[in-house]
Amino acid sequence: MRFDPPLEPATLLRRYKRFLADIELADRSQLTVHCPNTGSMLNCMAPGCRVWFSRSSDPSRKLPGTWEIVETPQGRLACINTGRANRLVEEALLAGMIPELAGYTQLRREVRYGEENSRVDFHLGFASSEAYVEVKSVTLGFDGTTVAAFPDAVTQRGARHLRELAALARRGVRAVQLFCVNLSGIESVRPAWEIDDTYAQALRLAASEGVEVLAYGVHLTPEEVFIDRRLSLQLD
Repeated sequence: MRFDPPLEPATLLRRYKRFLADIELADRSQLTVHCPNTGSMLNCMAPGCRVWFSRSSDPSRKLPGTWEIVETPQGRLACINTGRANRLVEEALLAGMIPELAGYTQLRREVRYGEENSRVDFHLGFASSEAYVEVKSVTLGFDGTTVAAFPDAVTQRGARHLRELAALARRGVRAVQLFCVNLSGIESVRPAWEIDDTYAQALRLAASEGVEVLAYGVHLTPEEVFIDRRLSLQLD
C-alpha cells in the first residue's frame, strides 16, 4: 500500500482528547489533525517526535489531515492509524501473502456473528469451508527488545472478540486472531499482561480451545506500508 496522496512530515506537539493532535510543520505553522487511534499509544509517542500525516481535500471534513506514522522514542516507525491494519491484511490476503489463510475464494468484511452480537473483520469462504478472522493492530514496543505487545490499554472489546472466536472453535469452525504489527524492528509478539491481564488470559484460553493465533509484521516507510513477514508468538 502506497500512501496516496504522499504523506507530509511534521513534529508532534501533543495528543489530546484521544482523537486530536497538534503538530508543527516545517514552516513553523501549527495544525490540528485527527488521531485515528483509540488506544493509549503507550511508548509510541512523545512531544517532539517526528510524525507524518495525510492531508484531505474533502471540504466537509472538520480537520484537514490524519496522523499516520510516528517515529517512536525507541527509534522505530509506527503506523498509528488503526484503520490501516484491516486494509493491509485484506491486501495481503488477496495477494496470497498469508499462507495460513490462502486458498479461500470468498472474502466478506464486517460480518455479524456470535452470541454477543459482534462483527468479525473478515469472513473467508471456499466451498463448504470457512474461516473467521479478527485483526488487531499492534504498536506497543519497548526499549532493548524486539518484542511487541497487545493491547496498549485495557480492552473489554478485545476480550469479547476472543470469547466469540473461541465459541466458534469449540463448534469446529475455523477461527483466527491475527495481530498486524505496524511497528518496525519487531520479531515477535506477546500479550501485554502487565496492562490487561484479563485479555492475556483470554488469549491463552482461546488458543487452548482451538483459536489460531497469527502475527505478521510490516515493511513501513513514509512512502509505503505492506505486510512482509510472519512473526513468532510468546503466549506464555
